[in-house]
Amino acid sequence: MTSSQGIPRIAAPRTVGRRTVVAAAGAMGLSTALAACGGEPGAAGGSDGAGAPAASGGAGASGAAGAVLAKTADIPEGGGKVFEDKGVVVTQPTAGEFKAFSSKCTHTGCAVKDISDGTIHCPCHGSRFSAADGSVQAGPATKPLPAASIKVDGDSITLA
Repeated sequence: MTSSQGIPRIAAPRTVGRRTVVAAAGAMGLSTALAACGGEPGAAGGSDGAGAPAASGGAGASGAAGAVLAKTADIPEGGGKVFEDKGVVVTQPTAGEFKAFSSKCTHTGCAVKDISDGTIHCPCHGSRFSAADGSVQAGPATKPLPAASIKVDGDSITLA
């Protein structure tokens, strides 16, 4: 492009409004926050949490059926144990009663880490679930942990 005097014109720099910059920065921050939220070790995305609250039914953990998880003596009464490699948490809400649930928090899919005082704890955002039925005791999760299938045979607990 040239001017009427034959001098080449330089295109005016394009300006970007403050709103555009703020919106772009916000979108970048949101995507980073979401990636960090779902990128915890063991994360695999959220779950719909639609599992039956019994140890013998419902959606469940990954892992081979029949694989020995633990001895009954390894699961404390009122507590439990997380088996990260199998994607399951096994609890003993009352003496001799064993339950199993997915170890993936239904909020963002983070792996739950410990069980105490009758609740399963997610370290990512503080959700807590009942060790007896997987129901939400404290959010931000809004759906229960899906039940997983286990079998207690003598003193052995296996995936069903």
